Order: sequence, then C-alpha cells, then structure tokens
Amino acid sequence: MQDDREDVFSKAVRAGKRTYFFDVKSTRGRDLYLTITESKKHTHEDGTAHYDKHKIFLYKEDFDKFMDGLHEAFDEIDRLRKSGEYVREESQPSPPLADRSAGTDVNFEDLGRDDA
Repeated sequence: MQDDREDVFSKAVRAGKRTYFFDVKSTRGRDLYLTITESKKHTHEDGTAHYDKHKIFLYKEDFDKFMDGLHEAFDEIDRLRKSGEYVREESQPSPPLADRSAGTDVNFEDLGRDDA
C-alpha cells in the first residue's frame, strides 16, 4: 500500500544549541496537522554528538485553543518584561511578541486531522 502522507511545509528555527522545527503534514485523508519538534544538541567529551528530541502533534480540533493559550502566554511575557521585574538576556531588544506573528506562513484554521 502506498503511503499518501506528505510534508507540506517545514520551518527550522535555530536558537543556540536548540533547533525548533515546525512541520505541516498531510494525512492520507488529505487533512493537515502540525508537528512542533525541539531538538537539542549534546556533545560528548570525545567530540561526538547526539540530539534529544521532543515532539508535539497538534490536530485541527486543538488549533484554536492552542493558539489562544500561546497568545495568552506571550501577552503575559510581554507584560512581565515591561514591568521591569524580569529582564531580557538578549543584547538587543526584540519586537514585542505580539508583533512577531505578522507574516507567518501557517494559518491554523487551514489545518486539519484525519480522524481515522
């Protein structure tokens, strides 16, 4: 049997020793879902490396609640940073988290899940 599932979109975000992967995939039923993977590199004393990976699968019935929770968390981070109680470790200030969503390639309303 041929596997009709396919990768539709992939975005890698490198952040120090971690890389985050945002992968939109299609099911056999032509629904879409999102996987978010965190990959962290560890180097052994002999110079060899291995990667710890953690993956989240996000299905269409959870998109709105996930986005609401994510936006709420980012709003709280912005509020706490602005309060002066918490500081950024970055050398240059970043744009507010709410402004970073502009120009994203993934519209969560367009994603789906094969319930079979």
